[in-house]
Amino acid sequence: MKKISILIPCYNEVENVIPLSKAIIDEFSTHLSYYDYEIVFIDNFSTDGTRDKLRLLCGQNKKVKAIFNARNFGQANSPFYGMCQTTGACTISMCADFQDPVELLPQFVKEWEKGFKIVIGIKVNSKENPLVYALRSCYYKAIKKMASVEQIEHFTGFGLYDKSFVDIMRSLDDPLPYFRGIVAELGPERKEIPYVQPKRRKGKTHNNLYTLYDFAMLGFTSYTKIGLRIATITGFLFSAVTMMIAMLYLIAKLVWWNAFPFGMAPLLIGIFFIGSVQIFFIGLLGEYILNINARILHRPLVVEEKRLNFDEEIQK
Repeated sequence: MKKISILIPCYNEVENVIPLSKAIIDEFSTHLSYYDYEIVFIDNFSTDGTRDKLRLLCGQNKKVKAIFNARNFGQANSPFYGMCQTTGACTISMCADFQDPVELLPQFVKEWEKGFKIVIGIKVNSKENPLVYALRSCYYKAIKKMASVEQIEHFTGFGLYDKSFVDIMRSLDDPLPYFRGIVAELGPERKEIPYVQPKRRKGKTHNNLYTLYDFAMLGFTSYTKIGLRIATITGFLFSAVTMMIAMLYLIAKLVWWNAFPFGMAPLLIGIFFIGSVQIFFIGLLGEYILNINARILHRPLVVEEKRLNFDEEIQK
């Protein structure tokens, strides 16, 4: 009997982990009864009682497992590390807030049995805030055009991954993995399943402007060069324009001398404008440096505090 792993990253999901676990087990009982399963929760240092609920689940069912992180390691590292700890013939990754429909699990498995090593869900619409969805769409389209490798629009990580791909993930030596890019760059032929993303069932979203920006910049700095290229080209163009303006200004001063009509205003405006452009690109360069710095330091993806119901450890 093949075993399917379900990987669920969670952070402060006290209201969702028990109903989600029940919904998954019911789905296996009704539509996936020919498969064994394990449900692996990786908790990213929750503070709302989520861990108590996970201890309860693990005590009731040995097929439910949990990893407790020693602190919050971010929304990129924790799911990636959790997938590398699964033991099934394939792993299905999904969020803990019911925005990844449990009903799609049998369809994912069906396509996997047809031979697809990766089966992913693609959002064709969402019941989340329309403005947030529109901003996500703009980001996906922008990075898709700018990236040096293929990128997948409206892909959150929700999907099924064969053990062969999980083994590839384990072999990577990247302390700052951008999972969506890795799937597009290193994954074999995949099957895409469209779905409409429902609203979060309970609780509040943990994403805010800072976390969304941080995750977006991880993808941007990991898979695009265009930011640095634009900075270089813009710097060259502004240098050329500035040199031309300086020469024209000098010639005008020599011809009209003190009667030069333009005064200092254009010069000051030019200085402030060029200075602001420089500051912007210095900040952009800093984002790339932060990315490089994190990879050079090579800290572990996650430091575990405890794991429950694991018979043996899997080394990444």
